[in-house]
Amino acid sequence: MKKVMSALRFILRNGETWTVNRNLIGDLWIKQVSTSFGRINGGGFQEIHPCESIKIEILPEADSVLSEDINLGGLESGMFERVMKHPDIEMMDILYRDLEHPKSDTIVAKDRIYFPYTPEDEDGNDNGYQSSKLGKDNHLYLVIDPNNHVDDIYPEV
Repeated sequence: MKKVMSALRFILRNGETWTVNRNLIGDLWIKQVSTSFGRINGGGFQEIHPCESIKIEILPEADSVLSEDINLGGLESGMFERVMKHPDIEMMDILYRDLEHPKSDTIVAKDRIYFPYTPEDEDGNDNGYQSSKLGKDNHLYLVIDPNNHVDDIYPEV
């Protein structure tokens, strides 16, 4: 089986999810994905994939929620506004489908990527490393990076 990335599913701190199909992604760079393996407090063994940072451009057609997503706030305001108002993206799943069955929408595999996270407020929900802005083209520009802000990565927007 050959797999191809079909979408990114962002997972927010409060449990909401937001799936962005690959055809709605412009610029994308996930930096330094590594693999860690272990367990905490006697739980099950886990393999995780933390990354150093992510930058992504998301097209306006993704400013909505798919029916399979868990969503508590994006339906009313749209996901772009939700993400800009509440910077709480914690991780994402890279979703894959089988390349040998191009008409199938069935997800055959996924990789979970963890983003750098530092609490911005007392309740710990907002990520101090996450920044975003809406461009003149109504594209969302999102950066999660301990060393750079969205304005550093996308100054022309």
